[in-house]
Amino acid sequence: MGTSAISGRQFVKAAMQAPYLERDEEKNLAIRWRDIKDQNALHRLAASHMRLVIAIAARFRHFGLPMSDLIQEGHVGLLEAAARFEPDRDVRFSTYATWWIRASIQDYILRNWSIVRGGTSSTQKALFFNLRRLRAKLSQGSVAIPNQQIYQQIAIAVGVSTNDVAMMDARLSGADTSLNAPIYDTESSASDRQDFLVDDTPLPDQMVGDVIDSERRVTWLHDAMAVLSDREVRILRERRLREEGATLESLGETLGISKERVRQIESRAIEKLKAALLRDHPDRASFV
Repeated sequence: MGTSAISGRQFVKAAMQAPYLERDEEKNLAIRWRDIKDQNALHRLAASHMRLVIAIAARFRHFGLPMSDLIQEGHVGLLEAAARFEPDRDVRFSTYATWWIRASIQDYILRNWSIVRGGTSSTQKALFFNLRRLRAKLSQGSVAIPNQQIYQQIAIAVGVSTNDVAMMDARLSGADTSLNAPIYDTESSASDRQDFLVDDTPLPDQMVGDVIDSERRVTWLHDAMAVLSDREVRILRERRLREEGATLESLGETLGISKERVRQIESRAIEKLKAALLRDHPDRASFV
């Protein structure tokens, strides 16, 4: 029997034998850690809740990751909870820590469970961790339910699209395939799966051409804006040339005019720009 297995059992045994904390003692330890960073207080607070970490980690064993890793990630969540816990609030530390422990373990599973990521938004996490349970529950009846109908019911329950459910189900049902797995195209030769992947990256000459075209368009636009008044230039810059364009209302307040007047000026400026660009570059009508 391996040393790691023995040490793992010893760790679990030690965690289970750690004494429970009374509410007042727990609060005092949390205050000492918060106010004076008493490492001994943190150690006692964490040690008394490691059985909680182990219990939560055990719920996620079916994802095939080492239990020791799940416990370690849960311990990270436990320490995060200790750092954020407010002992003056009328709540036990275990109640508060449960959320952080579970979130830390779930994030670890999402990062490592599969090469194909399952998504990291809150709804995608909920779908990832509840899909199998919901699917099994809906399939318990004596009458077989079509997959599409099951997907629709799960989508409503979790708050995602039916396509998201179908895609996640396919990811959870399929095994990861190595990119180095051989594909035999003849009896005597084989190629790796990665040899058939398509590279969507533009070719170097295309990238250079795109840069040149972009710079040329910027120059054309700069020259064409010479036909605009200062106010028209300002409105176009604020509305069209910034990452987050200003609203008609905010621009109107700044310029001392109505938002409808701003819209009219913007529309007229765009028409003037189009006319100038077509006049100077009639062969580039697609640009405008």
